[in-house]
Amino acid sequence: MSFTGFPAAALDFYDDLEMDNTKSFWTAHKEVYEESVRAPMTALLAELEEEFGTAKLFRPYRDVRFAKDKTPYKTHQGAFIDLAPALGWYVQVSAPGVRVAAGFYDASSDRLARVRTAIAEDRRGKQLEKLLAKLTRAGWSIGGDKLKTSPRGYDADHPRIDLLRHKSLTVSKSYGFEPIIHTPELATAIRTDWQSTKPLLTWLTDNS
Repeated sequence: MSFTGFPAAALDFYDDLEMDNTKSFWTAHKEVYEESVRAPMTALLAELEEEFGTAKLFRPYRDVRFAKDKTPYKTHQGAFIDLAPALGWYVQVSAPGVRVAAGFYDASSDRLARVRTAIAEDRRGKQLEKLLAKLTRAGWSIGGDKLKTSPRGYDADHPRIDLLRHKSLTVSKSYGFEPIIHTPELATAIRTDWQSTKPLLTWLTDNS
């Protein structure tokens, strides 16, 4: 199956699921999920696999064992391609449309310490700043979990203290409801966008 875009039914499915996140709704509309969400996402990932690698398509079910929110289903379909543990590319479709991201979403204390050492170093830290500035100018948003205070061992007046506070570091871009998400050209757009994040991922891989 070749990728032809996400149909409007995919966004409508998640819009309705947000209003009625129940097993009865899911059972009644599972065919819509399979045909309008899962099938095109699988086709999209197949088109990108040769260049970026094999993706993990996340399960639609939430893990509610320790959650206060007991709604059983995720209100988006995501997929992740890893270059290193918890580091790589991400794509998702949901009621607000299609979104892509890149970066690392989790790190051990040792790994995070290595990233912070690189950020604090003048040469490598400025290199990361330039990479992020270029992506920001291209329409990416910088995100990730951050400490509320300075990490231990770093002064609050460090020139890159904002980056040093990151516990995870990602960049993301949304296509929203743009007509392109319903067309085969979305695969080309995502390919181009993910290519533009390769220098950032290389920096993170080399320094973590």
